[in-house]
Amino acid sequence: MRWPPVSGFRRTACFAALLLASRVVSAADRVAAAGGEILITPVIHSSVQIEYGPIVIQIDPWSAGDLSAAKPADLILVTDDPVHHLDVAAIRQLRKPGAPVIIPAIGRAKLADGTVLANGEAATAAGVKVQAVPAYDLTPGEPYHAKGKSNGYLITIGGTRVLIAGIGECVPELRALKNVDVAFVPVNLPLGRMAPAAAAECVAALSPRIVYPYHYDQAYAAAVANPRAPNAPSMESANAHAAVEDFVRRLAGEKAIEVRLGPWYPPR
Repeated sequence: MRWPPVSGFRRTACFAALLLASRVVSAADRVAAAGGEILITPVIHSSVQIEYGPIVIQIDPWSAGDLSAAKPADLILVTDDPVHHLDVAAIRQLRKPGAPVIIPAIGRAKLADGTVLANGEAATAAGVKVQAVPAYDLTPGEPYHAKGKSNGYLITIGGTRVLIAGIGECVPELRALKNVDVAFVPVNLPLGRMAPAAAAECVAALSPRIVYPYHYDQAYAAAVANPRAPNAPSMESANAHAAVEDFVRRLAGEKAIEVRLGPWYPPR
């Protein structure tokens, strides 16, 4: 994984060992599943491509990422309404004709032909079982994600249950999920939500085989959305990556859980 070259931000030999114990994803990653493999390609921030056989799923596609190698989608899942989650241009670029785009109701203002799935509802789209998982904050203060506004998703492909937690904290509905095989979990959301200790405790409770920390560098996401932003990495970005290091350390004792680190924040 390529970390921002922040002056004074040094990684210890101890964490280097943790990185070796974790798996760094540099391209399409592979997860064993019934009838074949699931291919997982991190793109940027909360954007990820998932493939199973001929089925391509794009989650929160964002034009700020490199979509040149992204595959046309049979199914698109959108977790929230800001542009780094719901980017109409990226959806138009990657959507196959007639492919369903599942969104929370808040997204309908931007994407009128999206298929709304409310928290707790389930559907089968493009042959994929999709369950909308509530994604919201328990900690008050702005920016605040209210209950019912945003979705996480639990999808089942090849007999494998993949959780896209989306934004928000480790709420009871998320914690109650069973038999999660692969989980994408946010770390270091604003105001200390899903800080490393909370995120690691949540993952330990879910007990997936594989976890990807994602959606953690809010400063990077804000900067890349602004073409006039400076290229120098900020202290906020440094702190975000330090939080992921802490998250990895805290899960080091969970031998049944493999932490995989994707290149969510390529050099600008």
